[in-house]
Amino acid sequence: QAQLVESGGDLVQPGGSLRLSCAASESIFSYTVMAWYRQAPGKQRELVASMTAGGMPDYVDSVKGRFSISRNRAGNTLYLQMNSLKPEDTAVYYCTARRGSEYVGWGQGTQVTVSP
Repeated sequence: QAQLVESGGDLVQPGGSLRLSCAASESIFSYTVMAWYRQAPGKQRELVASMTAGGMPDYVDSVKGRFSISRNRAGNTLYLQMNSLKPEDTAVYYCTARRGSEYVGWGQGTQVTVSP
């Protein structure tokens, strides 16, 4: 099981920015895919952004052009840079790792609230 710890969530005004971090207990290059999900109150968890071991990013349409997924060179931290935040981005954000088709770990989540 992957040990993942998210941080960086906060209360921010619309139009603001945040950077989320996900610290992993082992090299994230060992996973097929690393991803960020989010879950808003009363809604299902949704995939926000992902990155393959080879570094290929992908985003849900609602965040394209505003969010950016990246990782550090050491390969132990995954990031999600979020710009031009909107109230509808309010959610708990989770980091996850996948090997093949199997999810091998989830973080505890970090709260992002976008409000005036």
